[in-house]
Amino acid sequence: MFGLSALSKTRRLILGILVLIIVDIIWVASSELTKYLYNENKFEKAFFATYAKISMFTLYLSGFLLWKSWRDQCTKNGKAIIMSPCQQIETDRNHEKFMGDPVYVPLKYEDKSSDTECEETLNIQEDNRVRAVRFNNLSEVRQLSDEHAEDAAIARLSFAASLRAEEARIRALSKFSVKQVAKLAFLFCIMSFFSNYTYQIALINTEAGIVNVLSSTSGLFTLVCAAIYPGSAADRFTLSKLVAVIVSISGVVLVTISSEKQDQGIPMGALWSLLSAILYALYLVSLRRKVDHEDKLELPMFFGFIGLFCGLMFWPGFFILHFTKVETFEWPNMYQWLILTLNGIVGTVVSEILWLWGCFLTSSLIATLAVGLTIPLAVIADIVLKGSSYSWVFYVGIIPVFASFFGVGILAHFENWDPVLLGVKKVIHCICSRIRFSRYRDVDREQTESLIGPDSST
Repeated sequence: MFGLSALSKTRRLILGILVLIIVDIIWVASSELTKYLYNENKFEKAFFATYAKISMFTLYLSGFLLWKSWRDQCTKNGKAIIMSPCQQIETDRNHEKFMGDPVYVPLKYEDKSSDTECEETLNIQEDNRVRAVRFNNLSEVRQLSDEHAEDAAIARLSFAASLRAEEARIRALSKFSVKQVAKLAFLFCIMSFFSNYTYQIALINTEAGIVNVLSSTSGLFTLVCAAIYPGSAADRFTLSKLVAVIVSISGVVLVTISSEKQDQGIPMGALWSLLSAILYALYLVSLRRKVDHEDKLELPMFFGFIGLFCGLMFWPGFFILHFTKVETFEWPNMYQWLILTLNGIVGTVVSEILWLWGCFLTSSLIATLAVGLTIPLAVIADIVLKGSSYSWVFYVGIIPVFASFFGVGILAHFENWDPVLLGVKKVIHCICSRIRFSRYRDVDREQTESLIGPDSST
């Protein structure tokens, strides 16, 4: 995406973290708009808001009108053809088929004599002796066809450059076709819709602080799902990542305690928050397992099909919820439509694609831990904009939230590094060595006492 496949692993990680921080800022502004819509404008329609926001993803399908590359993918099968060495040898024997049509050009002499002088010299030589060999003044030039010229260009590169070029070509050939992208979007549209819908229900029925705390547990569910079926090496389960997730959740709890009233219990809407966290974790890990690199998938096209399928599949939900009195249908006024449209385009259409892109640049766990950053960022925004004040608990809790986020980023860079596990092994080794040493010392003492005993004086 955006032609950044040539970036190194470290630069991809740094860029992904910056993208996720930008997404967090967008989400903080979006949550403020959502709370304003629900509380001030009294438009508590979770299904309507979710349906409107998800359907706005169809704006991305305008890319078929704007970008020729999308239209070209409609006729592409998306499969790379890789020949075996035997097939390549057999193909080289028929190299004549690779050549283009012959083109005859006149010979170019290195000396500066004119063609007339050359012809006179040749005529004099022909008169003096019998000509044995006759040379043609034209040369035949044939070029490789466009289909195989790329192979010849790669062959002239250095070894490292040829590896990068071959990797980029294979990735381009393995890019998903339009049919494959639509099929993938159909598989994930239900999960995407209900993860957003359950979050909206939780915001209506529960305090925002409790919702964000429970949503931050998606990092724990992501770690569990990645341990069951990892999508990439960066998603591999380690003890250090588990500790980082627990530290992040504890920090989020401290931040929320400092900003919420203590006499409020946890309502039933908290269950919707947990369900939303589980669906987000399954959504990310499953998608990373299907798509291992962002260059294989056109993310705008993917979200465009998600919006299209959700719009076609879930419109009967308005009638079901209306007649069951769960959510009565009510058409919003112009001001409410303005808030919905602005929140949908910025808070959903733009932020979702940036969030998924940041997930591909980093890992699924880092993307879900970024959700927990919205709470301290929202509180910081209240301090700066509204002049709010918080207790020392907030400042203590904000440290582990940011530390765990950047700590997991470092762990994602060093994929096989597990410092917590190494520390545990080191402690166990020290304890076992001390026990073994004390045991040997007791044995030596017993042997010394047996050697220096009452009978030793005789």
